[in-house]
Amino acid sequence: MKNTAPTFAKQDDLKFFRTLNSRVNNYFKENNLDKTGNWKLHLKTIVMFSIFLTPYFFLLAMDMPFWTYLLLNLIIGVGMAGVGMNVMHDGNHGAYSNKSWVNKFMGGSIYILAGNVYNWQVQHNVLHHTYTNILGHDEDLEAGRILRFSKTAKWYSYHKFQHYYSVFLYGLLTFNWSITTDFLQMKRYLKRNLSYGEFKKPVIRWTTLIVTKIIYFSIWLVIPMVLGITWWKVILGFLVMHYTAGLILSVVFQLAHVVDETVNPIPNEEGEIENTWAIHQLYTTANFAPKNWLVNYYTGGLNHQIEHHIFPNISHVHYDKIAEFVKQTAKECNLPYHEFKTTREAILSHFTHLKNLGMKPELSA
Repeated sequence: MKNTAPTFAKQDDLKFFRTLNSRVNNYFKENNLDKTGNWKLHLKTIVMFSIFLTPYFFLLAMDMPFWTYLLLNLIIGVGMAGVGMNVMHDGNHGAYSNKSWVNKFMGGSIYILAGNVYNWQVQHNVLHHTYTNILGHDEDLEAGRILRFSKTAKWYSYHKFQHYYSVFLYGLLTFNWSITTDFLQMKRYLKRNLSYGEFKKPVIRWTTLIVTKIIYFSIWLVIPMVLGITWWKVILGFLVMHYTAGLILSVVFQLAHVVDETVNPIPNEEGEIENTWAIHQLYTTANFAPKNWLVNYYTGGLNHQIEHHIFPNISHVHYDKIAEFVKQTAKECNLPYHEFKTTREAILSHFTHLKNLGMKPELSA
């Protein structure tokens, strides 16, 4: 990954963000609302943790048929993704509460989801939110050689099948977090002196990582075996849980940025991106199923990615309302506002995009 970070245009002749920010701030002020989470988010936290942890305690306490055991692990995976999108995500953006300790506590839920706070905040808050869809800087576009998410990424002959095999790889997301990704990311980020907020000594970061990994594997692997569940059932259940969560999270993330409608801007010779940061988010991000209550609720508003990218420190419980201001302001400035009416449309666009990117460049030009 390149170390020279691109810069964004500073002049906004359209006054897009100034106008939008004023409208959003006035909305919260006039309605006497905090920008952070409210009772709806607190109630949802209970719901998501219940889906996540209740099946786990059933597995420990009861002897059950094999198919029931696998089903409960699948439900744990659904809850795992739900906690990640609704609780951990808002917490690590400082949007869950106006109290920093609450945000740290809720953000720390990532430790029982297989991840690490430091790594996640650097990859997501610093790299992805700053350099959205810029190859070489946004690590969400990095998939080694096996997947090609951008026209500027190197093409290999097997990419012509990526719209078929990608979905099988997506399910490995959180499993990879648990065993390899966190260690590789921490080594890379500490070497580059990257941080989100306070920079702590490397020994503290490594100690936290190792201790939390030991606790994580103790919860999900050691305790079930000690309590008498056959080792191979524990391993299989662990894989089912992770594959379910990984598939959900990967698909939700891809529908926001890796679709036909979004672009991958390239810095000019001076290293500058054509648009300002806020306008850049409109070109590189897409919403899906904004009127679907279940999708809104379960994904933690991540189907409102445009609003989230422009206002990452506002809780997702407010996205429905501020989307009206974003859409209106974008229209007035003649700027794009990419939105799929349904999840199905977004999924079709994503896999069509993968298929197009998988074609040999000179054939798809």
